[in-house]
Amino acid sequence: RSTQAKTLFPYTTLFRSCVALRQAQRERFVWTDAGSVKHAKSNNPMRLEKRNHTSPAAYVLASVGAVVFTLLISALLVLWAGAPVGQTYALLLQGAFGSVFALTETLTRATPLILTGLAAAVAFRARLFNIGAEGQLYAGALAAVAVGGMHGGTGLEWSLYVLCPLMMLAAALAGAALLLGPALMKARLGVDEVVTTLLLNFIMLLLVSALLDGPMKDPLSMGWPQSVALQGELELSKLVPQTRLHTGLLWAVSLAVMLWALLARTVPGFDIRAAGANARAAAFAGVPITRTVVLVALLSGGLAGLAGAIEVAGRTSYVTLDMSPGYGYSGIVIAMLAGLHPLGVIAAGTFVAGVLVGADSMSRAVGVPTYISDVIVATSLIAVLVAGLLTQYRVRWK
Repeated sequence: RSTQAKTLFPYTTLFRSCVALRQAQRERFVWTDAGSVKHAKSNNPMRLEKRNHTSPAAYVLASVGAVVFTLLISALLVLWAGAPVGQTYALLLQGAFGSVFALTETLTRATPLILTGLAAAVAFRARLFNIGAEGQLYAGALAAVAVGGMHGGTGLEWSLYVLCPLMMLAAALAGAALLLGPALMKARLGVDEVVTTLLLNFIMLLLVSALLDGPMKDPLSMGWPQSVALQGELELSKLVPQTRLHTGLLWAVSLAVMLWALLARTVPGFDIRAAGANARAAAFAGVPITRTVVLVALLSGGLAGLAGAIEVAGRTSYVTLDMSPGYGYSGIVIAMLAGLHPLGVIAAGTFVAGVLVGADSMSRAVGVPTYISDVIVATSLIAVLVAGLLTQYRVRWK
């Protein structure tokens, strides 16, 4: 009995610590009848009180304020680097949208960002926090190459009209399958999907590395770790001649519109929004939570997998380890900037792509490091989140 007590001692101590922490949280924070949070045993002079109504003008002012705040913070860093602020912003804008070439490069970069942003947006709307879009993108890219580029480098000997949809379907199913496991573990076992989806990114990258040095390696790559190429007929056509802009942009915009219609105009979309708002209340009202979580996993993972297939078919033609410079993680930022709205993801993805592309040309002209683009994107995300909080709550001072 004493041995058993010693064995259980760490777990009982941890349990008691958790109970004490929870009790301290309950004593420290209380909700008032007006929906505000305040400190019960603290002299903190500030508290947040939920607004009963938020006007449309408040949302507009919040967005404008977030943009102004972002520009001011970035301007301080530009001045610190010893560059003129006005010229830096002008060059960044010109590098992103100032010519046909710049615009097409921005839209080319925006295509996978829109798709991964949609993947994050639909998952977050249901409070399924999918952090694994990066791994799902690579899973979709591998599936696309497996269907359209393997088999002796000729692909499957099928008609193009059958092979192209099959390639996209395989990519979507690969991405969905990678998210389905964490989604079911959350729905059935309560496992935190943030941890499982994040760790699956690293597992997927290791798998990609093994496949690119193994069965999917291109024998003509001269030792470079890359997969075999897709059939030329399966590559997406160019929207603008002699540029890299391809029809994958049309896929991304069309999927954004379709996802908006699904969420706003259908019963499954209502179930997704209800499960995200309050899963217990939705289940009490008859919403099938497990089925909804599975649907969200299929949609989110499928969109991320399609991003990988479209990136391969439209830009690279083969899979490499550096094919994605973090598109999956950037999709989370884009989804939050868009307020989890599918149509807003189009604008947010174009904004982020424009900042990334414009920073490259701006850096060469004025000597400001390209990392300023990461600062702009990150600051804009924080500013938008804080502005959104202030539209929902008002700050009260004692």
